[in-house]
Amino acid sequence: MSYPPPPPPPPDAGGYGYAAPRTNNKAIWALVLGILSLVCCGVFAGIPALVLGNMAKNEIDASGGVQSGRGMAVAGLVLGIVSVVLSVLAAIVAATTGVFQNL
Repeated sequence: MSYPPPPPPPPDAGGYGYAAPRTNNKAIWALVLGILSLVCCGVFAGIPALVLGNMAKNEIDASGGVQSGRGMAVAGLVLGIVSVVLSVLAAIVAATTGVFQNL
């Protein structure tokens, strides 16, 4: 009694496709610093969020699709701008209303 031959192996799965785009680290930090600048740190985190957001946006555009995170970079940039503007306005209001006269 002989056994039938084994079935053929399954077809090859092919290549692995393409690598998913990697998120730019500066974009992540721009977003984190932008959020921190609105919550507690003001200008001290807002200005670095502006710088990192702009740098990340330029790097992502130049990468040709290898890097992602443009939305995070823009969000960090916008949050940094809002934080700096609010901090400057608060300083102007505080200086003109005499808040610091009793110190």
